[in-house]
Amino acid sequence: MADVKVPTLGESITEATLGEWLKNPGDPVQLDEPIASLETDKVSVEVGSPVAGVMGEQLVKVGDTVEVGAVIALVSEGGAAAAPSPAPAAAPAPTPAPAAAPATEAAALSPSVRRAVLETGVDPSTVQGTGKDGRLTKDDVIAAASAKPAPAATPAPAAAPAASPANGRKEERVKMTRLRQTVAKRLKEAQNTAAMLTTFNDVDMTAVIEARAKYKDLFEKKHGVRLGFMGFFVKAACMALKDIPGVNGSIEGDEIVYHDYCDISVAVSAPQGLVVPVIRDAETLSVAGIERTIGDFGKRAKDGTLKMEEMKGGTFTISNGGVFGSLMSTPIINPPQSAVLGLHRIEDRPVVRDGQIVIRPMMYLALSYDHRLVDGREAVTFLVTLKNAIEDPTRLLIDL
Repeated sequence: MADVKVPTLGESITEATLGEWLKNPGDPVQLDEPIASLETDKVSVEVGSPVAGVMGEQLVKVGDTVEVGAVIALVSEGGAAAAPSPAPAAAPAPTPAPAAAPATEAAALSPSVRRAVLETGVDPSTVQGTGKDGRLTKDDVIAAASAKPAPAATPAPAAAPAASPANGRKEERVKMTRLRQTVAKRLKEAQNTAAMLTTFNDVDMTAVIEARAKYKDLFEKKHGVRLGFMGFFVKAACMALKDIPGVNGSIEGDEIVYHDYCDISVAVSAPQGLVVPVIRDAETLSVAGIERTIGDFGKRAKDGTLKMEEMKGGTFTISNGGVFGSLMSTPIINPPQSAVLGLHRIEDRPVVRDGQIVIRPMMYLALSYDHRLVDGREAVTFLVTLKNAIEDPTRLLIDL
């Protein structure tokens, strides 16, 4: 018997939660084939089999907390795992080959895709993958489920009334995921530790919207990525951070650490919640480079393939609640960072320009900051610098 142990999960991460068993006792497994999925406070991690053989006893249950190095299952080396090897010798026979194909294909699916397959009942072998090297993504499975003919879905409504309680009142208790537990802990720590304050401003998005409309087709043709608003805001934030270094700093003990680089954390949606990967050295990237990096983060967040090292560090965070329709918010800083910028939805509002009331596309900006490190004057100056750059994007080119 070979022990299946929790692998090293990254710096300062000592435990994880068993999210899913990918193999059942008695199933044949190959060397390094994923047999379990672990959830850390940042990403999902697959655990591979240490040997080729047969899946043995599972020593922990889904939802259990496990420490690095702990034995979570046993694999019997050899045994029925030898079954796949005779298959090549029997290749002339047409019947065994189709049976082996689905197992191989299923083993290549990521945990998020497997979960989607189980929830929707879609046969993965019938879906064309759009991921890298033709791999199946969660979105592919969901799209295939939506395209299913209606008769398959009709039995479900009939069964629902029978399962409903007489008084129609229900409660459900679901254990918090490790990601949600960590988010809750860190946000509460930020409130308890930092002297947090939020200051607001608004920005006229006319110039950026016009630039985007004028150049988006050429931009996508040349760079292979869509031109969004985040590229402008990241560039403008980097410029403002150079002028107001405290917003890009952090407190360590009784010292203030100032960073001469901008590692910008950007919040993106993932199946298990929001994750915050980091754009390293964002001040050195073009708008195209920033948009390409954010697009890659978003895609891999949905697929569950972001790496833990990609979400470590970060000197400043930008969170865009506007994509969900938020008008205004007071974002919470991500320790040990000293500030976070909140972006919100764009809406037409009446404003005064040259003594005339006009309608302009406006967005509220919110900067939450640690008042121990950043003074009010610095926070306001940061937002004004950002606002000026967005309203006159030429400033981004000449660093004004």
